[in-house]
This record gives sequence, C-alpha cells and structure tokens, in this order.
Amino acid sequence: MARRVAVTLLRHGLTLENQQKKYIGYSDPLLCEEGRNELREMQEKESFLPSDVVLSSDRKRCLETAEILFPGQQIITSPALQEIHFGEWENQTYKELCHDRHYREWIDDPFGTCPPGGEHFHEFEKRLLSVWEEEIWPLAEQNGHVTVVTHGGPVRLYLSMFAPEPKEMWEWSVSHGRGYTLVWKENKGRLNALCTLLQEAPSTVKPSG
Repeated sequence: MARRVAVTLLRHGLTLENQQKKYIGYSDPLLCEEGRNELREMQEKESFLPSDVVLSSDRKRCLETAEILFPGQQIITSPALQEIHFGEWENQTYKELCHDRHYREWIDDPFGTCPPGGEHFHEFEKRLLSVWEEEIWPLAEQNGHVTVVTHGGPVRLYLSMFAPEPKEMWEWSVSHGRGYTLVWKENKGRLNALCTLLQEAPSTVKPSG
C-alpha cells in the first residue's frame, strides 16, 4: 500500500454553454472548439503529475477533456462525479432567471434552497463524499496517485474539505482544464484529514527542444 497518496482534481474544458454563462449540471454538452484547442495546447506545453489511473465524470465534456489531456490512457467513468443538478434551471442564465423568486432565494442560500426538479446541496455533498470513499480514495491508495476529471462544483467541494488552507467552497477559483493536486503522507487522506501539500495542476511546463 502506498505511503504517499495523491489525488489530482481537474475541471473539464470550456463549452459553448460556459461561454454563454448557462447553468449546466446534468446537461451533457460537448466541449467547444476553443475549449478543445486550449486543452491540446495545455497537453503539448504543460505537464501533469504522471497517473496510472484517470477517473472521469460520465459527462461528455469531462470524457473529452480526459481523452485530450491523457491520450492512450484507460479512463474509468463514474456517474457519481457529475455536477449538481440544476433541475428546471438547466441551460438558463442569470439574466433569464433573476426575476424568479425561488431562484433569488437559492442565490441567497444555495445550501438550504433546492432548484425546482434539481438536487439539494446536501444530496450533492453526500454523493461526492460517497464517491470519494468508494472510488477515488481506494484507487489513490492502490496506485499512489489518481487523476479525477470532473466539474467545478465537485472540485471546489473537495478543496473546501481537504485543502490545508481553509476556504469556503465558493472562494476557490478553478479554471477550465485546470485544477489542483492534493498530497497526503502516510495514507491519511480520509474524510477527517487535510492534505499535507496542495499544488496547482498542471504545475510544470514541458521543456522545449
């Protein structure tokens, strides 16, 4: 069993809906061409921590991201890594929703208010904790490092739980195609343990020549 355990959390690449500032949770758009090009450039010029295992949300934008950044590697999919479900607000923008009373209540209290037909934050949190315990951490223990390609919400949730620097979930900034590597020493990465090292991912530039 590995003594040093690392988990790299990456947000998927850019989609047209992201550019349009739409809520896309369970929705399943592909990456836009700009997003694909950004990832190809990243894969060519920057380096990620080597990983024998890539675990991805089953949404197309995540699978495309994993395939571009980690060509030729086996990708394991997990529906439990999906973004929170925005219900009736999926594929709508703030401008389209801002006059909706229920939406304004959710903006004021996203942890206590549930989107109509969507997923309550506590259900989302429970789902992500379960996939950490049942899928992510066992793979990390077995292999020493696992790369997880998911969405902005899950990445921010895990950072708010495990990062050594205390921040609220929404205080974390996670760009498309990028994320963080969390490192634990001596297998202490359970739910009650903060990681001992946090690095941006990708963290290095490939040498030219």
